[in-house]
Amino acid sequence: MQDDWAYLEKYALENEKLGLKVNSGNRIVFIGDSITEYWKQYDASFFSQNGYINRGISSQTTTQISFRFQNDALKIKPKKIVILAGINDIAENNGPISLDEIVINIQSMIKRALDNKIEVILCSLLPAAIIPWNHKINPVEKVVELNNRLKKISEANSIPYVDYFSNMADDTKGLPKEYSHDGVHPNEKGYLKMKVILENYLK
Repeated sequence: MQDDWAYLEKYALENEKLGLKVNSGNRIVFIGDSITEYWKQYDASFFSQNGYINRGISSQTTTQISFRFQNDALKIKPKKIVILAGINDIAENNGPISLDEIVINIQSMIKRALDNKIEVILCSLLPAAIIPWNHKINPVEKVVELNNRLKKISEANSIPYVDYFSNMADDTKGLPKEYSHDGVHPNEKGYLKMKVILENYLK
């Protein structure tokens, strides 16, 4: 296991530079895994023109994201944090993990943000009927169950829940080819659809 298990150094310099800039009070941080990280590659202007801060890291689980949440989200002092995470836990990227543990990680991030008077926008997992890098996993039921639990968490905390799943799933409860090349990661059309779903929550 590498020393920087949660990749705390990935955005350290950018975070330091942000700390030197005047904070207008309207910063929005997107934190998550590759689905968040690659969004900037497909639609850079969505972030640059709006001043959105992308803190996605490919392959990360909720445990890793929660570990770097202080450095990559809270310390930036944003107005809002958009959380999208969990598919890599279901894919067992760092080994088996229960839905209960995933929920605890996400709840921890929400609590820390709210304790710091930062608004949270909680996103559903995108639909996934396959895990292309781990064919032993059938993700459908776990994705649906985790999303149900995330929705309840959002209601309990009175925070917005962004339902990508219901708006993007096909008949197999997967991500259709129109929106993805591999069944997990959005393509350009997929990110455009996500932007349309999300934008009202960012105002």
